[in-house]
Amino acid sequence: MRRVVVTGVGCISALGRDSAGFWQSLCEGRSGIAPLCRDVDSERLGAGDHPWIGAAVQGFDPASHFDERRRAVLDLFSQFALVAAREAVGRSGLELAGARRERTAVVFGTSVGGDQSRDDASYQGYGEKRRTPPLTILRTMTNAATSHLSIEFGATGPSYTVSDACASSTHAAGLAFQLIRHGLADAAITGGSETLPSTGLLKGWEAMRVMAPDTCRPFARTRKGIVLGEGAGVLVLETLSSARRRGAPILAEVIGYGASSDAGDLVVPSARGIGAALREALRDARVAPEGVDYINAHGTGTRLNDVTETRAIQEVFRDAARRLSISATKSMHGHAIGATGALELIATIQAVRHGVVPPTINYDEPDPECDLDYTPNQARERPLEIALSSSFGFGGVNGVLAVRRFQ
Repeated sequence: MRRVVVTGVGCISALGRDSAGFWQSLCEGRSGIAPLCRDVDSERLGAGDHPWIGAAVQGFDPASHFDERRRAVLDLFSQFALVAAREAVGRSGLELAGARRERTAVVFGTSVGGDQSRDDASYQGYGEKRRTPPLTILRTMTNAATSHLSIEFGATGPSYTVSDACASSTHAAGLAFQLIRHGLADAAITGGSETLPSTGLLKGWEAMRVMAPDTCRPFARTRKGIVLGEGAGVLVLETLSSARRRGAPILAEVIGYGASSDAGDLVVPSARGIGAALREALRDARVAPEGVDYINAHGTGTRLNDVTETRAIQEVFRDAARRLSISATKSMHGHAIGATGALELIATIQAVRHGVVPPTINYDEPDPECDLDYTPNQARERPLEIALSSSFGFGGVNGVLAVRRFQ
């Protein structure tokens, strides 16, 4: 099997509009969570004052990235994907020409796709009794970002869209890793993109009673739920031999991928299912539990998820669980649903590269049921060799990626 490395990353999020700003904000423990004012229409909400908070991308101007004709066919989630991918491919130096085009895959994740355009079309049709915009289908289809990435960079290899709730982009990166490792592609553009939910979906999330009213406090005793976020994370993966041959920067090596299904409840997480994905990632990477230094946890800040994830880590790592550094970066960039795994994978790669564990901020009181080292409130310098990035989603879907510092 071929070795797979990361040669470029790019992102846009509430913590910054590129990967450097994102990483700096993580290290500083800066929160991107704030009251929402964009795309929350009080008339559609049916009330005058809703305490909506979220981790929104700030200061994004589509006109500075796309001409008017291009914008007409791009929902915001596709715009985010393209902006992040331009950074990742540019930093990688990957040029797609000749046979390389046919050997480059695009595997991308999103949970709901063009939700803003879908909501606008529904409101125009049902609320305002106006004609639906003619490009609605092209803007809203779940595979829109994947297709735009293929077109933008001329990648004619395998093209897949993964929609697996909060594990979407982790599974996308895992599948891209497998394609390259097993010789079905030589390179891949992968990751995920998501926008903050439209008015309709915000009300749906509120109805589930899982949203925090103030901020996200993963693993803390005072945690009250999730805070939604948005953005995109994109990575360029390729074979080690290809990266060396063209003198590309090598940020880290992807060494394992584990996936599992709870086959239980649509919402309630399972320590058994999470543990199965963790074990499979370790087995695939040929790494013992004692060999892992850091886990970027799913860490949503809900009462049930954080306890269940802690138990799964304890069951898999046993005595080694006590020496792990763990952090939940959703406390800063919010829960970007289908994009969150890609953002967290980029955070994990940067942690391994720089030997810095990003913090879990807002950690005010320890929870006796969550008794591991969650790197509270302050980043910590520590040599890191091997790290895991974990994502678990509604429907009982679990994905874990293992990366190693490249020497």
